[in-house]
Amino acid sequence: MDVIGAGFPRTGTTSVKAALERLGFGPCHHMFEVMSSAELAEHWAGIADTPAGEVDWARLLEGWRSGVDWPLSFFWRELADAFPDAKVLLTVRDPHRWYESMRATIFEIVREAAGKPSGPGVPLQVGTILPLLERMWLAHFGVRHDEIPDEATAVAAFERHTARVCAEVPADRLLVYRAGEGWERLCAFLGVDVPDEPFPRLNDTEEMRAKHERWRRGEPVT
Repeated sequence: MDVIGAGFPRTGTTSVKAALERLGFGPCHHMFEVMSSAELAEHWAGIADTPAGEVDWARLLEGWRSGVDWPLSFFWRELADAFPDAKVLLTVRDPHRWYESMRATIFEIVREAAGKPSGPGVPLQVGTILPLLERMWLAHFGVRHDEIPDEATAVAAFERHTARVCAEVPADRLLVYRAGEGWERLCAFLGVDVPDEPFPRLNDTEEMRAKHERWRRGEPVT
């Protein structure tokens, strides 16, 4: 891998995925790939109970040049060790606005899926990776995946995660990138030219809710 995303979901990861692919760092792994592939979901589910140090990351992520969003970004530390030449990209935003977005989308989607892990309106892949989501929820928020953390707990987890990444990744290997910044700092960090086109703006809260409704109806989501 060339670029390891270390940021939480709802920090502009879908836009950054599109940007990385535009810059030649694709394909870029994202949760939407997991939601679109039963095989990929099975691969991730297979490491739900595996100590991170025992995962064959090169095999799991074969073919991906970059990755952002959960579940990949949950393992940023292990990936940084497994791919020592890769750069680390930490996407951030105002943590309280982040919580509002998470509360309206991912927290609610996962809570709903936890109560109905299979059946009409629930993507098969969600049920497949629920054990991994449980591991992630407990590690970050101290609650099960069928619970929505309160704002203070979630914001503290966000800030703790940001501080840890900044403390553990060498400054010359890390870019802390705020959602909505545009091309310049990202391109400088990656050593590529700035494209003569607008930066992608994808998957805002309303779009994510619309995708959730399509999942509920059993329709494909891209």
